[in-house]
Amino acid sequence: MSHFQDAAFLTSANSPEQFVEDRGAEVAFAGRSNAGKSSAINTIVNRRQFARTSKTPGRTQLVNFFALGPGRRLVDLPGYGFARVADTTREHWGGLLTDYFRTRQSLKGLIMVVDSRRGLKDYDRQMLELAAELPVHVLLSKADKLKRGQAAAALMQVRQALGDRATVQLFSALKRQGQDEARAALVRMLAA
Repeated sequence: MSHFQDAAFLTSANSPEQFVEDRGAEVAFAGRSNAGKSSAINTIVNRRQFARTSKTPGRTQLVNFFALGPGRRLVDLPGYGFARVADTTREHWGGLLTDYFRTRQSLKGLIMVVDSRRGLKDYDRQMLELAAELPVHVLLSKADKLKRGQAAAALMQVRQALGDRATVQLFSALKRQGQDEARAALVRMLAA
């Protein structure tokens, strides 16, 4: 059963003019193209194929708005870094994301999905810069692929790198590890 009974797709935007009305509260999800962002969203919302998943990195190419309830939204941003797309498309995404972060008054936080096996990369740091004024929660995804000691080390390394800039947790969509903590972070940001 979904924890967001009224959750529904609203629209996809390829330009700021197509963004939904800037009212209420929304939390954005971002991550490298192969970090498991769509799977994380589906696990947190507890709905299969709520956000479309694919074995091919970079399938999320638009800013996708989802209603979670009255005045509350989840926003699935285009994946960054790994997707095999033309430079012009990558530049368009950069401009679109910059406009999104600079203009959205309803944006209350960012949940950033980082592959626990890879750690923070330059693209992740750039995303943190875009979200400079926002609370950030980092999901270290695919934690099930690491041994317990490796997962603990990855968590400690990212926590040390970010300090108090963001909260960080281990997460596995496959094993549903950390789903309650991630859901609580989403709900907390929406209520801020």
